[in-house]
Amino acid sequence: MKRFCKIALLFLLALPFFIQAQKLEPKEITALINTFKNDIRGPYKDIRWFCTDGSIRAPKDPCPDDIGPGVQHARYKDLVGALGKSNHIFLGQILAYTDVDSFWDEENDHSRLKQYQLDKYLKSVDNGWINQKGQFYRGAIQAEDEQAWGMEFYQWLLESDEVLQKEYFLVRQSLKDIPHNGDDNVAQKMRSESKVISDLYLPFMDLRVKIHSQPEESDIQKVVGFKQAHTAKLTSDISRKIDQLVATMKEFHKPVDIVALPKIASLAVGTDLGGKIESFASNSALVNNEKLLLEQASQLLFDIRNGLLEEKRPTARLQLLDVSLKLEEIVFKSSSNYQPETLKELLHKICYLGMAVTGSGYLEQWEWEQLASNLTSYESEERSLGELTEVLNRARAAVEWSAAMVKANYDAIVREYVAFEPLTAGFVDDKIRGSVALHLGQSVGDLGNLISTESQLANKVMGLQNQSTIRGLNPGYAFGELVVVGGSSDDIEVSSDKIYVFQRPPSDLKPVAGIATVAEGNMVSHVQLLARNLGIPNAALSDENLQDLQQYNGAKVFYAVSNKGNVILKLESQMSTEEMALFSKKERKEERIEVPISQIRLDENNVLNMRNVDADDSGKLCGPKAANLGQLKKMFPEKVVEGLVIPFGIFRTHMDQSMPGEKISYWQFLTKMFEEANSMLASGISEKEVENYQLRELGILRDAIKKIPLEDSFVNQLEKGFKEVLGSELGSVPVFLRSDTNMEDLKDFTGAGLNLTIFNSVDKDKILQGIKDVWASPYTERSFKWRQKYLLNPENVFPSILVIPSVDVDYSGVLITKGISAGTDKDLTVAFSRGAGGAVDGQAAEQYLIMDEGGYTLLAPARERFYNGLPKTGGTEKKKATFQDRVLNEKNINEIRELARTIRDRVPKETHSDYQDAYDVELGFKDNKLWLFQIRPFVENKKALGSTYLESITPKIDLTKRISLSKKL
Repeated sequence: MKRFCKIALLFLLALPFFIQAQKLEPKEITALINTFKNDIRGPYKDIRWFCTDGSIRAPKDPCPDDIGPGVQHARYKDLVGALGKSNHIFLGQILAYTDVDSFWDEENDHSRLKQYQLDKYLKSVDNGWINQKGQFYRGAIQAEDEQAWGMEFYQWLLESDEVLQKEYFLVRQSLKDIPHNGDDNVAQKMRSESKVISDLYLPFMDLRVKIHSQPEESDIQKVVGFKQAHTAKLTSDISRKIDQLVATMKEFHKPVDIVALPKIASLAVGTDLGGKIESFASNSALVNNEKLLLEQASQLLFDIRNGLLEEKRPTARLQLLDVSLKLEEIVFKSSSNYQPETLKELLHKICYLGMAVTGSGYLEQWEWEQLASNLTSYESEERSLGELTEVLNRARAAVEWSAAMVKANYDAIVREYVAFEPLTAGFVDDKIRGSVALHLGQSVGDLGNLISTESQLANKVMGLQNQSTIRGLNPGYAFGELVVVGGSSDDIEVSSDKIYVFQRPPSDLKPVAGIATVAEGNMVSHVQLLARNLGIPNAALSDENLQDLQQYNGAKVFYAVSNKGNVILKLESQMSTEEMALFSKKERKEERIEVPISQIRLDENNVLNMRNVDADDSGKLCGPKAANLGQLKKMFPEKVVEGLVIPFGIFRTHMDQSMPGEKISYWQFLTKMFEEANSMLASGISEKEVENYQLRELGILRDAIKKIPLEDSFVNQLEKGFKEVLGSELGSVPVFLRSDTNMEDLKDFTGAGLNLTIFNSVDKDKILQGIKDVWASPYTERSFKWRQKYLLNPENVFPSILVIPSVDVDYSGVLITKGISAGTDKDLTVAFSRGAGGAVDGQAAEQYLIMDEGGYTLLAPARERFYNGLPKTGGTEKKKATFQDRVLNEKNINEIRELARTIRDRVPKETHSDYQDAYDVELGFKDNKLWLFQIRPFVENKKALGSTYLESITPKIDLTKRISLSKKL
């Protein structure tokens, strides 16, 4: 151990010589942090005076009067400064040592500000974190100087209307952590102290959960009683920490001094908001009336946000935001004390908590407007079950969108920190639990439980608490090992016979038996479409549900999602005979389908003008992307770009070349591999061993195809096509290269997103290499496994390529000519993200149910901080998004509705097809002009939709049933 410590010390001593030139790996940062934890000065080197003229003086040599006052604080160790330069990681930030613009750090998505917040959280849950010993380094940080800096920072920041419009949530959250008026974040301190105690003494866990999820003043006595009951087993350190927690809890539950609110916002006196604050503070009716207090505080929270921009003075804005924080504290506390007795009171509480989360920034104002009509209607005497179910859906949406706001703002920096400090993983949850969104979620859960009882549409998921937050997305059933992934899914190697619970599914998900996700992305992403197509059960759940399922990780379970979205998850030992019978070998074999190849034409060796192909050529000359887009070009010539098609025949001709290192051609290598695999299976070798052999051979083939020589005649044709069809020389116009195989968009298999698309390529050599990469992509592990699992002849895959010029869209997405969430055939489902490609890749997109006869419902707002731009120089550039404005406007929605009507009417006629089901359309808008990029059949799993078992677990619900709002809870 001593030898290891010496080596680590030598490594750290050497760091200054190369750290600036080389980005540190996470394990190296972890070593650095551990060193700081054991250093009596933590991340700091020494203490100095920093004078107004820029000079730096020793601690005992203060700045002289003739050059003005200075501030005294620590200097960072050289390693800390170097880490900031190499990794943009800033440890132990001293505000008085920081430029305000650098701290706001706009070009890095405000990383430094967010790191300051993370630092405070980590210090609270890990005994000072990097300052475990350095927290006693006297004079390193001067509280009064930090507060003065905080005031200066907000004076500078709040000058800007744009900042408040675009970053209201982040600005308001920062006020909880950046000192500016002497306040502390007592709520976070209480949660952190209870977590530390439960980590040290496990029996405290139940009380910790209570304090974190539903804090009440009565918890103080419970903690005192716990200490008395466990005195004999507690160390003096734990006993002292419990005493400190009790003191913090008393501070937290101390009533907010409502009368003092006008003093906090003294500059607002005489303004409209100042009058509302004075009226609230002087309202004696609020005393001992928790219902009225919650209502009035929520309304004032909402009003302050709506009126904040009318106040132009930065200091007055800061005061109003401080009042806003006090009001959130009032709502948080009064919510626990206000326990509705009737359904009407519960709906009233949900409505005002919805206004409170909006005023607190967890919802944007335009998002609340989309919810308000449902959540503000609680004055009638009775409502139908259908109407109440819609209220539940909209209220649940408010909870989900609020949690997503926290994640969207902090997930990126949390993921970066988790790599070297795992404790950071609790930060987002802590932010949510410290917000009014926590109480909104609890109230929505109560409403969900009531509606489940009335409709008998209840989830049965391992006996978890608050199951009303679980909702099915795709019907299906599965049996296998349950794998609960609490953190990032990026490095998870999935198995096709297991059921996964993800925070967020990977965009390149390989076959799985079933999935459930906290962040569903959007319902028309490639992952979701594959799940729906193949009958893979899929559900959305809450963070709390995921944490509760951790105890069942590794267990064999049965998992089912009904056609109406109720969910069953049970242990293998609890399965019925009917459920066991669903997984016979024979039934699974019957699910596989065959790729038709009888009409394929491999004799076409010319690069084609997309105008010269149409739907009749799909699966013959090229795949459905090119064929259908060619069809759309005929139907909507002004809405579709020009394009080139590299048909199956050109790929097949190249595959007849001799394969380097082999005595056979590329194609013979491929066919030989499948023949050998069939022989191995016939001889009794296990499917897993055969699959491993195939993947090894496909890896060899894939690497070889990426280096395959392109025939001169083909390159010449391509150059000619660029010039004549796309209007520019090859190498001067950015294009997309879209893989387009004969295995996509079959009657019962979609294949969505399984193969490669090259984004926005310009350079000639990159385009030519991209063609090879696209040809190789069907032989990746992911693509092969999906085909192997669901196709009878996966060896007969032929890629064509669609080449189309890039359109740097403002926003793009997917249209499904069916109401997926409502199960209605005439309505539409759309998902749009800013920039290019986000919705199909599973981003948290803006989603709507658009009614055919008019009107629409916002299903989810976009919650992605970055999106893809397509520069003319090629590649992609990340652009930053904010959420104060919607993605689609009213004109866009109306145009999409008209487009869908035209597609339903004209496409079957002009393709001479009897297809009557829904279509999946990719499209985008540039300067409000609609562009079409793809159309394909929307393939659903008929077996899942028609399953007698799934039908049997779906209750028949009488949505017309009347329910009195005076009903007791």
